[in-house]
Amino acid sequence: MTVDDARGGGEAEPPAYPTPHHVVDHTAEPSVDPLAIRLEQLILGADRRYTPFQAARTAGVSMELASRFWRAMGFADIGQAKALTEADVLALRRLAGLVEAGLLSEPMAVQVARSTGQTTARLAEWQIDSFLEGLTEPPEPGMTRTEVTYPLVELLLPELEEFLIYVWRRQLAAATGRVVQAADDEEMVDRRLAVGFADLVGFTRLTRRLEEEELGELVEAFETTCADLVAAHGGRLIKTLGDEVLYAADDAGTAAEIALRLIETLSHDETMPALRVGIAFGTVTTRMGDVFGTTVNLASRLTSIAPKDTVLVDGALAEELTRTGDAPVSETQAAEEAARAEKEGEQPPTYRFALQPMWQRPVRGLGVVEPWQLSRRPT
Repeated sequence: MTVDDARGGGEAEPPAYPTPHHVVDHTAEPSVDPLAIRLEQLILGADRRYTPFQAARTAGVSMELASRFWRAMGFADIGQAKALTEADVLALRRLAGLVEAGLLSEPMAVQVARSTGQTTARLAEWQIDSFLEGLTEPPEPGMTRTEVTYPLVELLLPELEEFLIYVWRRQLAAATGRVVQAADDEEMVDRRLAVGFADLVGFTRLTRRLEEEELGELVEAFETTCADLVAAHGGRLIKTLGDEVLYAADDAGTAAEIALRLIETLSHDETMPALRVGIAFGTVTTRMGDVFGTTVNLASRLTSIAPKDTVLVDGALAEELTRTGDAPVSETQAAEEAARAEKEGEQPPTYRFALQPMWQRPVRGLGVVEPWQLSRRPT
């Protein structure tokens, strides 16, 4: 139904289109949980004022499009409860305006809504579960968490909002820089990247022995260590899967360095299981911050066959390392170069990595591959 159709209906009841809710259950009356309502008003900066139908009409968009946007952002259906604010109307107006101006197609606007919703939903859940939950422990006997939460959120909200915008702008600048340096338009979507998987060995068995709190601490330590090392050495953390992380790098040398750093760092932590890493190099399709394609699948398969505390790479990444001078073609070549340099009184070539070919083997869904074991050359 369009806006004009809705207006032409006079006093007719709007159809019960599916629409969203925020963190608080919007079907509840304010008197049911006054603190929840107060917190919602504080965080959203406005009172509940509109039903979904009214919000869509005020924003000047069809109810169908409004529902698509809200669902994409991850908000659940609430029927026609009066639960939305001026901020909801403004968000609809902005998204629809980008489409009307020709800056985004409608499918792209929905994708923007979905990617933003998914990312911020995870962030919000983490902040409430891990951050606010700890800080809102009653500081004095007799105080309830309710009495602590509101003033704490009031103090934290502007600081967290500013920090979120800062980090987003920084990440946007970095991502834009990578795009404008792409060789052509196709490379902006289908790019050649090094993709690595790092996987904790025996994690399933470990879950049977550890208490839930201990397991949570181990996973958090693993993910934090991986995220820090990937970022510090110029890679990008794509996602974490509990006992596994997926990262990408623009060049083979960066991906290889990250993999070895992960092995070296975690092997010195007695609380951590052994780690194995698989890396592949090739064309990768990027969508909504994730990566897809045969290269990603191959990296995953290499991880599954890698021995403990070992890095396996595919032939394409091994070839790229030799092309860039990060690894010799063979140890025989490296020895010959060193002997020649010594005879002529010159410095021999320096290589960061060593590559050892492994036995060819069939890999499910990808045919026969020849993995290479990556290690660090002694300095």
